[in-house]
Amino acid sequence: MLGRLIHGFDARSRSHLSRSGSSGHAWALRAGARPSCRPGGVQVPLSAMNDTTPLAPTTSTLSRRHRWQNLIAATACVTVFGFALGEMFPLLSLIMEREGVSPEVIGINSAMQPIGILFAGFVIPPAVRAFGARPVVLAAAVLAALIVLTYPFAPIFWGWFGLRVLHGLAVATLFSISEAWVVQYADGAYRGRIVAIYGSVLAVSFGLGPTVIYLAGTEGILAFVIGSCVLLAATVPIFFVRIERPSEEEDHAASFFTFAPKAPVLLAAVGVFAVFDAACLGFLPVYGVKKGLGEETAAILISALAFGNVLLQPPIGWLADLYPKRTIMAICAVLTAVFSMILPETVGTVWMWVVLVIIGATSVGIYTVALAELGERFQGADLVAGTAAMSTMWGGGALVGALLTGWVFEAFGPDAFPRALSIVLASFLVVMALRARAKRRRAMA
Repeated sequence: MLGRLIHGFDARSRSHLSRSGSSGHAWALRAGARPSCRPGGVQVPLSAMNDTTPLAPTTSTLSRRHRWQNLIAATACVTVFGFALGEMFPLLSLIMEREGVSPEVIGINSAMQPIGILFAGFVIPPAVRAFGARPVVLAAAVLAALIVLTYPFAPIFWGWFGLRVLHGLAVATLFSISEAWVVQYADGAYRGRIVAIYGSVLAVSFGLGPTVIYLAGTEGILAFVIGSCVLLAATVPIFFVRIERPSEEEDHAASFFTFAPKAPVLLAAVGVFAVFDAACLGFLPVYGVKKGLGEETAAILISALAFGNVLLQPPIGWLADLYPKRTIMAICAVLTAVFSMILPETVGTVWMWVVLVIIGATSVGIYTVALAELGERFQGADLVAGTAAMSTMWGGGALVGALLTGWVFEAFGPDAFPRALSIVLASFLVVMALRARAKRRRAMA
């Protein structure tokens, strides 16, 4: 979830377009778009775009100060929302456990949120086109706050199941739009580092969310009221985002299906990360117990992953700014696969903590670099569609991760869990290699 999780944009002048001296895209107030083009002014049909098509550079009409203002406001919004989300996941699980709900049903209930996230990828682009980015993200935050207040009054069967689908939809909407603002305004030579810092800040806020449970407990509605108020507070930074006036340029209907052929590797990266993320969040403590660790020690295995995420994301972002992003993404995938494969041999030793810190950083690094490349290559409607598509891929990947890991645990034993994740990552590396080979062939043709 830390990865993800997760857009409206400024209009950008593009003086190199042949038909006018200046034109822009229009995802800021409404979801406009611009013709895609290669550097040099040669226009490329949208249908011909793929994951190797470079985009021409753009120049925002916003001042540097206002771009930083937008970046900070969008980051603050997602950070506050991440805090509330970090509270709700354990709070709902603990209440269900207290009420005697079986672990299997708790797991199914938790899976409802990724389903909502999966649907969001198909809802967000048309919603932003119809109403504008700011109204949509404000509505998502208010909807999430109302859902949180509804939980204590709704029956767990089957009220919480429907609420969590809607909650996932609201979560994905707010993350997708705000995260697109982040990658849009984090442009230039420091994009990778800025996106990485954003990811680290989000991870910290998500990790602090459960402190509300410690302070307020799970009895009564106090914890829900606090969570709802925090969600409403997430709307405040949105009003500080300066949105540029959209151009008169013709819109194009960006969606998951029109975006997916343009960046299959980026979407595959998010899906693979989601499989890994969901599997570890749901099963890593269980794996520790099965391997003979005490419950207290097993419970903090995830903390080691989070520590690696917070500590090492900025260096990964720095490398992504210096070297080709696909290279850094591949290195992160290789390291995650290798260290996941050797994890069973280190359980119970000090090296286990080292391995967990490394794979915590490199697994999230796959997502961080993918997000940075998304902002580097796409703008406007394509950027919103891209971040929404990433939400959809995360939802689908999280479902696959939970189901796959549960089956592997049952069929092949605990050690098959990290090794199955290594196989998933190796499959992603094969996809990257095939796409790179296809790119070389097109270049030689």
